[in-house]
Amino acid sequence: MADNSPMASPSGAAPIGATALAASAAAAAHALAEIARASDHPALAAQAEVLRLRVAGAARMNALRYPRALAAREATASLPEERRDWEIGEAYARAAEPPLELVRIAADIAELGSHTAGEALAGLRADAAAATVLAAGVARGAIHLVAINLTAAPNDDRVAEARRCAEAAEQAARRASAAV
Repeated sequence: MADNSPMASPSGAAPIGATALAASAAAAAHALAEIARASDHPALAAQAEVLRLRVAGAARMNALRYPRALAAREATASLPEERRDWEIGEAYARAAEPPLELVRIAADIAELGSHTAGEALAGLRADAAAATVLAAGVARGAIHLVAINLTAAPNDDRVAEARRCAEAAEQAARRASAAV
């Protein structure tokens, strides 16, 4: 019988969605750094680079935890049911942390993008707004990854936090768009 659980995936599968979201967040941060440099705002550029590095760290952590969560079903098969369920739940909860961190970082990128859009050279403001909208999209997309890893606890505070961060990112994107 096929395993249709949210975490079911072929053995050795990569975290495809998280990888795509992390690449997008890194691209948004890189764009903001370039815009800030071109607009002679080195402090904003440095902040964007720090955020890009934080994205890379979250992506590395996700690459470690996601396969462990997938392997938890097989690794715990011989345990008593209660212990097995607890171990699997813990593995999924740990797997939710990197996507939650990505939501937080994306919200920070969006906030920085909103500020950058207001400070950038006039010809680069639309680019800053676009990078900010991209970061907001990453935050919104990563909510699903947080939630899927916490399926046993649908009202988990981490899902609510992810939603709040994504909403803040969307507000920042609206402010950045208004600066164009």
